[in-house]
Amino acid sequence: MPDQHIVSSFDRDLEGIQAHIMKMGGLVEAAIVDASQALLNQDEELSAEVIKRDQAIDALDTLINEECANLIALRAPAALDLRVVLSVMKISGNLERIGDYAKNLAKRNAVLVHMTPIEGARGALQRMAREVQLMLKDVLDAFILRDVDKAHDVLERDRDVDQMYNALFREFITFMMEDPRHITPCMHLHFIAKNTERMGDHVTSVAEQVIYLVSGNLPEDTRPKATRLEAE
Repeated sequence: MPDQHIVSSFDRDLEGIQAHIMKMGGLVEAAIVDASQALLNQDEELSAEVIKRDQAIDALDTLINEECANLIALRAPAALDLRVVLSVMKISGNLERIGDYAKNLAKRNAVLVHMTPIEGARGALQRMAREVQLMLKDVLDAFILRDVDKAHDVLERDRDVDQMYNALFREFITFMMEDPRHITPCMHLHFIAKNTERMGDHVTSVAEQVIYLVSGNLPEDTRPKATRLEAE
């Protein structure tokens, strides 16, 4: 009976931590959506709200890490249970970084609203951010369902995000070559595109943790990536 009581207490603690992960994931999804919408609509007020809400994401990351550390110290989980705890800690770290990148998008928008607009750039960046947000939604579902196939699908889709980034990179270079007045806004827009691409990388890191959680092994194959263009 005492062992059963300990096991049930551990399960409850672990369920609570995983609930925090899902709440954190929801906040990060909202940050991506709102930051890209603020960019599209040149909405400084919404940008400020995204920046402010990042504090809640950071607080959840701290809480999750504290609770995981306590769980390891007090319950001494073994095998699969320990794997779950370690995966959750890494997933939390990736979500926190995605939240930071969304905040960076919002900060950059506050500068861009006062600059010459670049035709089509805002819509293209929103579509790229939308793809990352959908990947995040699916990988969180994969985590809850312990769905390895869905996690692998997210890994594959990161190539699409890379291709979107490459297309935008080429467009920004063209705009800058055509008119020097476009150089500064295009540099800011490139920063946003790069941050969005990095969000996709962190989503795929979450997918890898889901695969590790279920199988006990990280994916053996090199993560599928399109060749990324970078400024020299």
